[in-house]
Amino acid sequence: MTLWDDLTGQSEAVAVLRAAASRDPDNSAMTHSWLLTGPPGSGRSNLAYAFAAALLSRGDDQEATERQVAARSHPDLAVLSTERVIITIEEVRRLVSSSQFSPSVGRYRVVVIEDADRMTERTSNLLLKALEEPPPRTVWILCAPSEADLIPTIRSRVRSVRLRTPDVSDVAALLVARNGVDRDLALVAAREAQSHIGMALRLATNPEARARRGRTLETALGIRSVADAVRAAATLLALAGDDAKAITEERDAQEREQALRSLGVDPGGTVPPALRSQLRALEDDQKRRATRSLRDGLDRIMVDLQSLYRDVLLLQLGVDGDPVNGAILDRLTSAARGSTPAATLTVLDAIATARQRVESNVAPALALEAMLVAVSRHGRA
Repeated sequence: MTLWDDLTGQSEAVAVLRAAASRDPDNSAMTHSWLLTGPPGSGRSNLAYAFAAALLSRGDDQEATERQVAARSHPDLAVLSTERVIITIEEVRRLVSSSQFSPSVGRYRVVVIEDADRMTERTSNLLLKALEEPPPRTVWILCAPSEADLIPTIRSRVRSVRLRTPDVSDVAALLVARNGVDRDLALVAAREAQSHIGMALRLATNPEARARRGRTLETALGIRSVADAVRAAATLLALAGDDAKAITEERDAQEREQALRSLGVDPGGTVPPALRSQLRALEDDQKRRATRSLRDGLDRIMVDLQSLYRDVLLLQLGVDGDPVNGAILDRLTSAARGSTPAATLTVLDAIATARQRVESNVAPALALEAMLVAVSRHGRA
């Protein structure tokens, strides 16, 4: 199974990048900078690394190169992937400096920036200089949800490849083939994740994640008053926090244990004062990661709520099709009868506004309360 095989539903994008990675001396499809865009969960990063492996391979070492790329250990591969809210200018400066080196074993030196949309304008301008005058054998691969997430001057210097949202059936088939998930469960998870591959895998393999999603929908459907909305906001914030902790706590503990081991400190031992600053730096990084994880958890909750009220709206309008949340069809039908399409659209607008507010650093509790007050007023006629 190659890295290309994980790219379900992206045959057009794969064809473009495979042609660019061709070793044909007359290859005119290759350029020095690329932008891979697509909705969350469509496989932007997976496509970037499959492309990187194809570029780095000399032809007789494809399998070994793919293993090195998957482990992020290839000597000619540089990666910037942040788990914080933004990519810092220092990180990009180090990456730009490393991009000047010639490849040591591969055909190219490949630089991948995941979540390139998380760069500030000042940081983007630093990257722009590297894109304007790249070394002849360096290839940049940027990943972002859309072209509009990057400044215009960067967009004008990259070749864009757009990924589409995979079909539910394609995502389910991938979970079955790659992860051994039961087909019926894979279909439900893929539909509820709205074809987000990573989230579909989590829903299919993590009962706690499925339970938290179910509680999110039940909480929204139970809102009848402003008081209910305020209590529901606290509930959803707690659910997002629990989800974030489930993702970060185990990793934080492993990182701390590895750091102590590398510093020569026994488990449970006292950390010498001279080494405490290094642990504080690790803890600061973990706090920033927790902030992003909480924001991501809140966004997932609001995406789930959007799917809920989208289902309600389609039922109100009499549109045929499988609802995302078909497991609670009776509740959806009841909610559709108790409201109007105009009211449901107002709720959807409120959810979209709340997502923007959280992304803009508004206090999550306030954003959720404002959103759910709209649910209490318009969710039922």
